[in-house]
Amino acid sequence: MGELGVRVKDLLGKKGMTQKQLADRVGCTDAAISHYIKGDRIPRSNVLTKIAIVLDTTSEYLLNGTPTDSTEELDYATRLIARNAHHMSKADKKRIIDILMGDDDE
Repeated sequence: MGELGVRVKDLLGKKGMTQKQLADRVGCTDAAISHYIKGDRIPRSNVLTKIAIVLDTTSEYLLNGTPTDSTEELDYATRLIARNAHHMSKADKKRIIDILMGDDDE
């Protein structure tokens, strides 16, 4: 089991959730969640973000174990996007919107 899997499994236990419940809330299969927990696969960024939200943590914590407040992470992402928006193409901006809306096909 990889470190991401250990953290996901720990948070599932703390929340009293099953892998199936997490999968349903994230919008993926319970087999995918099982692969993430075993360390066979790493979730795509949009799935990782959804897992973090459901488990009330951050992507940074799930990947690296770095405890950060989800509000701080959102504030940082907002500032980063705002600071770089004038350098982004319309396609870049649309991709961010698609990710936020859960329409990322990557």
